Amino acid sequence: MLIHPRGLPSPSHRRKIKSIYSYILLDDIVLTHSLFLPTEKFLQELHQYFVRAGGMEGPEGLGQKQACLAMLLHFLDTYQGLLQEEEGAGHIIKDLYLLIMKDESLYQGLREDTLRLHQLVETVELKIPEESQPPSKQVKPLFRHFRRIDSCLQTRVAFRGSDEIFCRVYMPDHSYVTIRSRLSASVQDILGSVTEKLQYSEEPAGREDSLILVAVASSGEKVLLQPTEDCVFTTLGINSHLFACTRDSYEALVPLPEEIQVSPGDTEIHRVEPEDVANHLTAFHWELFRCVHELEFVDYVFHGERGRRETANLELLLQRCSEVTHWVATEVLLCEAPGKRAQLLKKFIKIAALCKQNQDLLSFYAVVMGLDNAAVSRLRLTWEKLPGKFKNLFRKFENLTDPCRNHKSYREVISKMKPPVIPFMPLILKDLTFLHEGSKTLVDGLVNIEKLHSVAEKVRTIRKYRSRPLCLDMEASPHHLQTKAYVRQFQVIDNQNLLFELSYKLEANSQ
Repeated sequence: MLIHPRGLPSPSHRRKIKSIYSYILLDDIVLTHSLFLPTEKFLQELHQYFVRAGGMEGPEGLGQKQACLAMLLHFLDTYQGLLQEEEGAGHIIKDLYLLIMKDESLYQGLREDTLRLHQLVETVELKIPEESQPPSKQVKPLFRHFRRIDSCLQTRVAFRGSDEIFCRVYMPDHSYVTIRSRLSASVQDILGSVTEKLQYSEEPAGREDSLILVAVASSGEKVLLQPTEDCVFTTLGINSHLFACTRDSYEALVPLPEEIQVSPGDTEIHRVEPEDVANHLTAFHWELFRCVHELEFVDYVFHGERGRRETANLELLLQRCSEVTHWVATEVLLCEAPGKRAQLLKKFIKIAALCKQNQDLLSFYAVVMGLDNAAVSRLRLTWEKLPGKFKNLFRKFENLTDPCRNHKSYREVISKMKPPVIPFMPLILKDLTFLHEGSKTLVDGLVNIEKLHSVAEKVRTIRKYRSRPLCLDMEASPHHLQTKAYVRQFQVIDNQNLLFELSYKLEANSQ
């Protein structure tokens, strides 16, 4: 640091500090503006600000226009692909862009910035309804849609609400229809597609025999979805399915048979090496993590239902965390031989250690929580067969995932890691929820800048974790592809009652 003789920063360093603080303030506003102003309204205000600045002469007017240009550049750079989901935003951005590009005073003084603006507007997808519709997009598979090997081996790409997917909607008799739907489709739209497939006639909404949409979990739990709900596909549980039925058949709905039938015996986990499994877990979860836009964290916590369209990728990653946890418990409880079961515990502890070494704390946490599942932890005879070294290692892992003192152990470990890092997502959401509930966004009609800065700082940690690419040394072979497919398409039991049934069959008297 350059220090002035009187102990103050030198002029050049003060300019640098001012530039850093200006960038942080700009970033705070772009990341958090939706907490107090919808995006379309925010862009309208920016447009009006530039128009008003055009009526001023001299340095003041030019300064305000430069500030507006900087804000628009940062906004476009941050949002990018999300803008195709923002109704009305496309026209405002286009109008403001044209105003800026026609302004000779800006073009002469900030040529690089205006050229950068031109490049961003060219590359960012803007949703402008009046213009011709874009060509139909490729249908994207979600995790458990049809379990196609060719789909699961492809690199994951980010989902947007306008993307189309295939989905099975079941009937009470467990027959189903396959529909093609937008990810953001409302329940009403989904039922419309189902009705068309079933060749139902148009019926008044109040009729008792009109269709309703229900999410049915493997445990038998049912959730009636309201017609106005949207983006329901990414909020389903691991083994939940959509059912269309009439109201009088709602109570009779039961889970699909394959969700409650299990076949004990050796599975793929017994044939793969811990290093291969850990590396494939990390590689897959890095792909999923990269798909989550940093603004999804803000929308998920602060907007609830209203923000669901922007949180599909985050919701899928959270589902995956739960899936890995249930995978560990499922594999252990389907292993009938006590000796093999103890070896499996040992293998999972190795996998957890390797994931931690890969700085994949999402997989690490999920595997440890799977081993801590009550149906697994009660298997006293199995745990006693584990070598002391692995018992001690697992105790250390439990201490690391202990939520005491606000997850102090975990926070100390992750603070020492350098990117790339895959963090434990639920804890980030917990921190954001605490910030949200701990203070008001508006105080006496004014925006609480401290709260917005704290939220933006937490989101910037996501940016830091992904600031460097992940590099894993993984061979390309038929065996490698088989392991990759296995890791990306786990078959799991998420019904805790069923897991306990399996546990008591293995060790009836364990405490």
